[in-house]
Amino acid sequence: MANFNYLKITKTRKIRYIKHLRKNATYVVFLHGFMSDLEGNKPKAFYSFAKKNNLGFLALEYSGHGKSSGKFVNGNISKWTRDAHILIKKIVRKNKIILVGSSMGSWISLILFKFFERQIHGFLGIGSAPEFLKYLMWNKFTKKMKTEINKKGIINLKHGEYEYPITHQLIKDGEKNKVLNKKINKDLNVVMVHGSKDKSVPVIYSRKVLKVFKTKKKKLVIVKNGDHSLSSQKWLKILKRELKLIIN
Repeated sequence: MANFNYLKITKTRKIRYIKHLRKNATYVVFLHGFMSDLEGNKPKAFYSFAKKNNLGFLALEYSGHGKSSGKFVNGNISKWTRDAHILIKKIVRKNKIILVGSSMGSWISLILFKFFERQIHGFLGIGSAPEFLKYLMWNKFTKKMKTEINKKGIINLKHGEYEYPITHQLIKDGEKNKVLNKKINKDLNVVMVHGSKDKSVPVIYSRKVLKVFKTKKKKLVIVKNGDHSLSSQKWLKILKRELKLIIN
């Protein structure tokens, strides 16, 4: 994979990203998930895919993620969307875009349509988790958990082998970034890919994303025995196949 780059967006903040520049080409823009980074298999696979198919490529780590600067607990959907917006304007410029959103990345992708709808010509969602802060976290918190986060401003949420520091401001900001009540009228290819054994996000959320789009060129692909990340080589083949169909 290409070398990592850093873009300084303020005096104290810099965002780590990878790119493959192509003049007058369509760009694959990969947006990772919650508390993830660019060290996994998916960004590497999509970078190689873009290079092989004469496409441009961009992927970034939101502030507080990976090796981008900032603390995770200070971040939220608005800030992470702003990071993506800045990088797309800087690197992709006016070129066509195919968005690839993984989990939370699909939520951020839907928000980005507001800014780049003319440029976006396709969307691939992977284990899509729009508005998960409300539906998969806050609404499932016990009364005790809600009291704690309201009082302390933060709660450490255990999920499997991971522990997530969830802040009150993160939950509140999520409410400002609703996407499932919106409609996108653009005629483009939209594919949601979801693992049948995803234990983090139910497949209904990929179905909810599809309802946002009025295009008839949309579909849901359920990967048999697939998990949330879909990062193994056999599942990456499916993702790359669907991405190729979106582009063609």
